[in-house]
Amino acid sequence: MKSQGYHLAQVNIARMLAPIDSPIMADFVALLDEINALADNSPGFVWRLQTEKGDATDLCPYEDNRILVNLSVWQSVEDLKNYVYKSAHSGVMKRRKEWFEKFDGMYMALWWIEAGHIPTVNEAKEKLDYLSKYGESPLAFTFKRLFAPELATSPITQQFFPKGEE
Repeated sequence: MKSQGYHLAQVNIARMLAPIDSPIMADFVALLDEINALADNSPGFVWRLQTEKGDATDLCPYEDNRILVNLSVWQSVEDLKNYVYKSAHSGVMKRRKEWFEKFDGMYMALWWIEAGHIPTVNEAKEKLDYLSKYGESPLAFTFKRLFAPELATSPITQQFFPKGEE
């Protein structure tokens, strides 16, 4: 699903089993540069949240400092899916139980943004909260139920779906 004028934003969060500098997290940390470079060079990649260090592990958007946030923008759902499930990233996903707790609640959200918009961490947190409160809609969704980009801004969507905290 690709549409001119729109890009797909995605957020996922995870709670580490231990602090980022612990031996438990060492293999994960060792893979960060490689997996981030893979994303940066993947077809359809637009942007990802990062500090001067090149990743987002130093950011603490939640009171729980063991929660990591991954926020990125892609040209289409297909581009993101190919990166997540059909690249070396899938190997990291298969190992996530080594580094992260099972997360209670919403840990991933997708939403359409106007091309050129860079989402903020607060915007991403609002999308996760929205999904928790209202479920999937054109305003926030998951891979399980996709929506066309144009629906996010349609007058019908604006009338019939709650806007949440936005």
